[in-house]
Amino acid sequence: MISEVQRDSNPPPDVRRALELVMELMPIAGRSGEEGQVADFVRRKLVQAGAAQSALATDSAHRRTPGGGQVGNLILKLPGTVRGPRRMLSAHLDTVPICLGSQPQRNGDLIRSANPNTGLGADDRAGVAVVLNTALEILEQRLPHPPLTFCWFVQEETGLHGSRCLTKSLLGKPAMAFNWDGGSPAKLTVGATGGYRLAIDIRGLASHAGNSPEWGVSAIAIAALAIADLHRGGWHGDVRKGRQRGTSNVGVIQGGDATNVVTDRVRIRAEARSHQSRFRQRIVAQIEKAFQAAAAEVKNAAGATGSVQIDGRLDYESYRLSDKEPCVRMAAEAVRAAGREPELAVTNGGLDANWLVRHGIPTVSLGCGQLHPHMTSEALLVPDFEDACRIALRLATAAAPA
Repeated sequence: MISEVQRDSNPPPDVRRALELVMELMPIAGRSGEEGQVADFVRRKLVQAGAAQSALATDSAHRRTPGGGQVGNLILKLPGTVRGPRRMLSAHLDTVPICLGSQPQRNGDLIRSANPNTGLGADDRAGVAVVLNTALEILEQRLPHPPLTFCWFVQEETGLHGSRCLTKSLLGKPAMAFNWDGGSPAKLTVGATGGYRLAIDIRGLASHAGNSPEWGVSAIAIAALAIADLHRGGWHGDVRKGRQRGTSNVGVIQGGDATNVVTDRVRIRAEARSHQSRFRQRIVAQIEKAFQAAAAEVKNAAGATGSVQIDGRLDYESYRLSDKEPCVRMAAEAVRAAGREPELAVTNGGLDANWLVRHGIPTVSLGCGQLHPHMTSEALLVPDFEDACRIALRLATAAAPA
């Protein structure tokens, strides 16, 4: 075994090769559930660099996610050449639909899509490239390292489904993880909110809207009353009750086919978030209460009412790592070694780290220089991406802090 003190003298990563990788990755179609081509690209590069087929695995997460998919999470597991707890590096393979047709083009320090109608796809192909380049450096240069696991998740964008349905036994029991997603490479996300999603099915009674509207029960009216009640009560949008904070949103409303028919069915999708699980549950309870009350309020001439069915699920639980957690300290040291000052952050969004922490793996998330994700103006800042590559290689190889 090589002693740990020798590991900090490793050469810097090949950032030119990393940029070539991300430029190749971003045009590959691979929205959530359709990541097969992206996974094949990553696997092919790993095998070409010398990864043994036996070290690679693909789990069956896609068979357990709500919408199914082409492929599961891709995992590379390497034994250590130095002693130390196993570390994991991860990113997600999928992009949002607006990135289909991306044509990455570099102009100075920025990369944007030359197609004005698409996003770039740097969220999260930049993360995929950072993690892949790190694995390639270790394989090709035979750099000393502790036991390592590399994981590329599927279906992050539609609800963290890949990390939620992960086959944990394939990871080799990592003691900590570092996850690359959006933002600055100096930002260490050490906490995130928890999210709950609701599918609300409102049933009313159809009738002719001109000849006999009084015999109908409008599902749209039920939805409107419920949403208005939530708004008036301060339970929709930015939710603040005393010292408790959270958010809620009715994001999707579907229903109705014609103006001359009282609509008898409306489908709604909504969400509630909070860093405080009990308060999030309280927001959910208020949403359910508002829709049930509205269904009881809207009646036809005979006193008949509609009905509401609500199905909900926890998308991800909130977490907050201590500043003294070993992975937090390691990430901060790696950022400083790259000449940056670490910034600890807590986000109101969800990350694969939410589920990794829930699986018992303390995880810090870092950015790769992505700007304006999910927009046609999305861009990748090249100096930040290069720093992310340097930080990742150090996190995979450097000695753990004392």
